[in-house]
Amino acid sequence: MERLSNNREGLHTLNITSNASGAAQAARKGDVIVIVDIIDMSTTAEAALDAGAIEIFGASSDKVSVPVTVNPEKIGYFAGKKAVKHNTELIIVTEPRLGTEEERLDNIQQAMAGVKRSGAKFAKVLPNVGSQVADLADFKDKVVLIITDSGGAAFDAAYTHGAPQVTTGTIVRTGIKKGIKPAKDSAKRAIALAEKYNTGITLVAASSNSYEDVLAAEHIAKLIIEEGFLQV
Repeated sequence: MERLSNNREGLHTLNITSNASGAAQAARKGDVIVIVDIIDMSTTAEAALDAGAIEIFGASSDKVSVPVTVNPEKIGYFAGKKAVKHNTELIIVTEPRLGTEEERLDNIQQAMAGVKRSGAKFAKVLPNVGSQVADLADFKDKVVLIITDSGGAAFDAAYTHGAPQVTTGTIVRTGIKKGIKPAKDSAKRAIALAEKYNTGITLVAASSNSYEDVLAAEHIAKLIIEEGFLQV
């Protein structure tokens, strides 16, 4: 875990880590967690938010092996309950990008068990295609559950290990946001949540093997600093 600030009482903290294990550790510390998986989980999430989604959840797929506890069934249940609460549909996004809906459903049975238990209505199981996902469904006022091997697993780990809030961040342009706007909005969203819960922020590169995720997390961290988050 890379520490970008000290942790003295009364000061905001900002850290960068990676993988589901880093997300779990930061969650246990009590930070707001930002999952950065630009190809494509967190970019899919940003596009869905731009298109009017009211909340994003992330869960691990069935066959992922990570060294920390994940609970996709629980997250599927809570995502479904959120949709029920808002009297709206749940949109599910998963992998593979190419293939049939049956193939996508085959690897998300744990999360789907939770969704079904919640009683939520879901109409579509979409591929995880980043910013293009907004062209595949109407996300207005919908809850979105993204189930993937990397970003979904990291989100799942953070949620399961008690983070006060888990969100996503990207530097990739969407259909609405160009240039630096996606990264700036990701930074501002993280700051707003950290101020709401009076916590630090940890950015999680979804995979330490993804240079894109690591660089994107560092870039969003710099924007968080520029926004004055670490000022006393």
